[in-house]
Amino acid sequence: MKDSQVEALLALRGKGQGPIGRDRIAMLEAVAEHGSITQAAKVLGFSYKAVWDGVNAINNLLPRPALLAQAGGRGGGGAALTEEGRRLISAFRRLEEKLTRISRAIVEDEEAGGAENLFWSLAMKTSARNAFRCEVVDVRRAPVNVEVSLRVSEQNTMVAVVTNDSAEELGLVPGREVVALVKSSFVMLARGDVLPRVSARNLIWGQVVERIDGGVNSEIILDIGDGKTLTAVITRESAEELPLTVGDRACALFKASHVILAVD
Repeated sequence: MKDSQVEALLALRGKGQGPIGRDRIAMLEAVAEHGSITQAAKVLGFSYKAVWDGVNAINNLLPRPALLAQAGGRGGGGAALTEEGRRLISAFRRLEEKLTRISRAIVEDEEAGGAENLFWSLAMKTSARNAFRCEVVDVRRAPVNVEVSLRVSEQNTMVAVVTNDSAEELGLVPGREVVALVKSSFVMLARGDVLPRVSARNLIWGQVVERIDGGVNSEIILDIGDGKTLTAVITRESAEELPLTVGDRACALFKASHVILAVD
């Protein structure tokens, strides 16, 4: 069996971290090297948006941001790697090198028939645009449902409602780390500091750092603190009526029942 027939895929997991794979590590390295999301995208052959989203996804799943990026549109914007980011890249590359050596050793072993079946990767894939590593800070039980309070960042908390069975299965207790998923289409937006009366339980404040307009919808990205971002997809007409532009303060609103929880 040739080495080319086996590819070992590494996804880093650890305390305060969600799965981070090779593509996103490469994005992190490129942005750090070139100091710009725009330049990193050109070097890697990705779109500006793909790299921007990849960096945000890493930051959202770490206890502290790996890269501090300042949006400057497709023509600019600076970026600086943090100590957390340097440790992440170093740990990933060291583990990847060791895994490669082990893979080759097994493949070269004549007695390891069917070695390709030993290499597999299990990773969570989801259509939810927003995925946050959170800490459970409170669990309130009721006869049917459980209300779970989550710390998303120093500035913001989130509430999820799950069944008692789900709470037991996931082991939800204060201090437990979970991943909270929210589809971008579930997120509503309000502009400014004064909110209308709404039934949505979650009110996440932030600043608009990116707006991308399509023919029908607009994608709005908010900086919600601690290097984390939240994405909402609303109609372009709504984005114009609010209106929402980069730099504006806004609030993301969504129901507790729209938050899905997952654990490692």
